[in-house]
Amino acid sequence: MGEGCSGTTARAGGHVNNSRFFTYFEEARVDWLGATLDGPLFVDSGPVLAEASCDFKQPLVHPATLVIDVHATLPGTSSLKNIYDAALKDSGERVAVGTAVLVWVDVETGEPVPVPDLNLQ
Repeated sequence: MGEGCSGTTARAGGHVNNSRFFTYFEEARVDWLGATLDGPLFVDSGPVLAEASCDFKQPLVHPATLVIDVHATLPGTSSLKNIYDAALKDSGERVAVGTAVLVWVDVETGEPVPVPDLNLQ
């Protein structure tokens, strides 16, 4: 998935605010879920973000385009872990690595439920 850096997210010196990576990862996660799930989210159940982290490898300078690869560890009973690898599109240089733990919950009760079948191919 490609992500462009908007000028409104850049700080003095052209560096993008590190908090933006969580938004980039969220957008990549939504795209990934759409590609891996059979059916719509949040009809009966859906993922809730339980934990997120980011290891910043180097400053991201505006303008730039990122490519974010999303991978998943094998699902647990009601959770899975996404791994995000953010690299510069032009050079392939890694700028950040992130993780997120998603817990599937029942829409009505909010209780954890088993992760649905995912197309991880």
